[in-house]
Amino acid sequence: MSAWLEIQRGEAPLVVSFPHTGTDLPSELTPRLVSPWLARKDADWYVDRLYAVALALGATTVRTTISRTVIDVNRDPSGASLYPGQATTELCPTSTFDGEPLYRAREAPGEEEIAERRTRYFEPYHAALSAELERLRARHGRVVLYDAHSIRSRVPRLFTGELPHLNLGTHHGASCDPALRRAIERACEDPRFSRVTDGRFVGGWTTRHYGRPQREVHAVQMELACRGYLDEPDSPGPANWPPPFEPQRAAPLGAVLQRALAACLNFARVVPGAP
Repeated sequence: MSAWLEIQRGEAPLVVSFPHTGTDLPSELTPRLVSPWLARKDADWYVDRLYAVALALGATTVRTTISRTVIDVNRDPSGASLYPGQATTELCPTSTFDGEPLYRAREAPGEEEIAERRTRYFEPYHAALSAELERLRARHGRVVLYDAHSIRSRVPRLFTGELPHLNLGTHHGASCDPALRRAIERACEDPRFSRVTDGRFVGGWTTRHYGRPQREVHAVQMELACRGYLDEPDSPGPANWPPPFEPQRAAPLGAVLQRALAACLNFARVVPGAP
């Protein structure tokens, strides 16, 4: 196993993936970047800590420590946009969510380098995900993939206004059974937090690629607005972003997410085809 790829195996029928919590930048890449801070700006800050309960529930977790600036393992490897006509970032991003350039002039990766990054990082990450899903589906008959994300509450280039706290994506119902969607929605009901299903974020490549309800592989994405667990600054900069992770501050949302994971497990533990 590569040092940048972290797999913690459980035996419950649930895999939680963390594609964007990594912040590592290869040393040879750093001189080509405008700044390391910009290259880490759009990380899913502390999301793996927010879901630490997953291991206690017996889930398997798969995480890359590599920054999404190097390669975004939740994008279509062909380079096709997941949201045609809407602003987004590439497989190997060249700008931040806010449109700031990540690379110095003439230093962005070309096709050959992008292909090398796919081979080095993208393919092993998804080979690991596939293997864990098949291992658990073979054992239980049904498995859930929960793709865990977060994003700043306001990113005008990507969406208007303020994002709801909890954004469940099911690829418009194609990536999971409706019963799973309803169970997660119920688990997320809390007057302190707003939520939406298949709003601005319906699921990235991971959700769309692995979600095969007919094979009893059910995939969902949860995109969290950071204000649900962090004190977001109005204007993020090197001096204030990211803010520190404070467990007490994050605890209310963490309790909701624990219920969401439990709902996934309850669904997965129903024997397919049982009366």
